[in-house]
Amino acid sequence: MAQTERSGCPINLTLEQLGDRWSLIVIRDMMFGNRRSFGELLAHSEEGIATNILADRLKRLTAAGLLSRAPDPAHRQKSVYSLTEASIQLVPLLAHMGAWGRRHTPVSRELSVRAELLEKGGPPLWSAFMDELRHLHLAARRPPRSVFADFQSAYEKALARRARRSKP
Repeated sequence: MAQTERSGCPINLTLEQLGDRWSLIVIRDMMFGNRRSFGELLAHSEEGIATNILADRLKRLTAAGLLSRAPDPAHRQKSVYSLTEASIQLVPLLAHMGAWGRRHTPVSRELSVRAELLEKGGPPLWSAFMDELRHLHLAARRPPRSVFADFQSAYEKALARRARRSKP
């Protein structure tokens, strides 16, 4: 939480934690791209986040309780980040933001396909996705359905359609 909150309004307090340009992008990339390390987040950033900004946001999000950090068992000097329950509960907010963005901004087909699936699937899909995120990030029981795999498949199909359209 910010050192000096402007008010106790829940919208204000949420914006003070998540309202900067990059925090929700980092959470989005962890949530939808399953990017768990600094290197993965940096290398696969669609928006081109700078190293210093990424390091700052990871530190802030961890301090705010939205991410947890653990040593990478494969490399002692690296860390693995996980979503916490608080950040997993942002799925409905991100679903609404994606739906709004699809209606009111010039999105790319490839990058909006997950938002489309979330919008069409509604709360039941959000719940299933949150269960899967709990499995991936909080070691909860594996759910019967992989929403993440559905998202990835739809994204890859959209990329393939774009590649076919761009061939001469």
